[in-house]
Amino acid sequence: MGKEQKEKSWKYLIILSAMTFAACTSTIKPTITGEDWGSIESKPVYLYTLTNSHGVTAKITNYGGILVAYYAPDREGNIENIVLGPATLEEVNRYPALGSIIGRYANRIGNARFTLDGIEYTLAANNGKHHIHGGIRRFSHKVWDATTSSDNHSATLSLVCYAADMEEGYPGNMSILVDYILNNDNELQIHYTATTDKPTVINLTNHAYFNLTGSKEDVRGHHVRIYADAYTPVDDDKIPTGEIAPVEGTPFDLRRWTVIRDRLTELPSGYDHNFCVKGTPGNAVLAAELFEPVSGRLLQTYTTEPGVQFYTAGASFRGACFEAQHYPDSPNKPNFPTTVLRPGETYSQVTIYKVGHNTSAISPD
Repeated sequence: MGKEQKEKSWKYLIILSAMTFAACTSTIKPTITGEDWGSIESKPVYLYTLTNSHGVTAKITNYGGILVAYYAPDREGNIENIVLGPATLEEVNRYPALGSIIGRYANRIGNARFTLDGIEYTLAANNGKHHIHGGIRRFSHKVWDATTSSDNHSATLSLVCYAADMEEGYPGNMSILVDYILNNDNELQIHYTATTDKPTVINLTNHAYFNLTGSKEDVRGHHVRIYADAYTPVDDDKIPTGEIAPVEGTPFDLRRWTVIRDRLTELPSGYDHNFCVKGTPGNAVLAAELFEPVSGRLLQTYTTEPGVQFYTAGASFRGACFEAQHYPDSPNKPNFPTTVLRPGETYSQVTIYKVGHNTSAISPD
């Protein structure tokens, strides 16, 4: 057999192998199952398990839409949980934001008030004199109605809840739908939609804490990259000043791979800051990446939102959050992208957490 024939044979075998692999993997359909997880105020709570054809698994409860666990392989194929989550329903109230859907307004609103169409609205002051994450009875504290579905490529958990007019001080009866979709591309997609019958403000996100070591270590050794040329500086209460500042020459310049611990001399308490995502809001773009060199695990965050809050869990550094969102305190900052939702409009955003791994033992840069 001549050289040209051998090359053609090898190419044929490679194509045949790829086709065979694709055919085998495509026959494994993603699945979704549910189990009893207790009850809240006599409402049943369930824990749903979504699994794709590669063994990537997400466990989500309809109480607060909490991402309880997210299992992903390392470079050797070892599968571990890469998020912090409550082991039981009883643990949820100890960590009320952990992995949950945050709303009506994620992050902070200064002085717990805002003015819309000439009317001032007063919110719950649950963060000193300020408002955070939607107040006392927020979306993370609701039992959502759940339905499930699956097809050849993905498994979907659909969660619905309602917020009454003036609940937590926000105007408008609101209907919210959140779809968690785990697909065979190893993406956990979160699709949010909402409508209102009165002008209001809205800012939804998920508050998952990632730790790519499987929580064997903290995240100070993780490498981070955020695709943002600017961020929103804050005052001592973490309320934005209104400035949109360049990251150049600051500890917030994470445009190249950076080991988290290398910035802690400048930021000893770690990060809890909003970064202005490069791209066009409404189009999903790669906003942030997290890499852990020992396991080789890589997490990518895509979003349609204009910002992402990077949070390293305070002094513990147990996890790293990438909360896709509008900017904090936007209702009081007219130069920030608007968070106003009016009757007849539909709020919509998509966040994608994609897991993979890098075959190298060093940073992928």
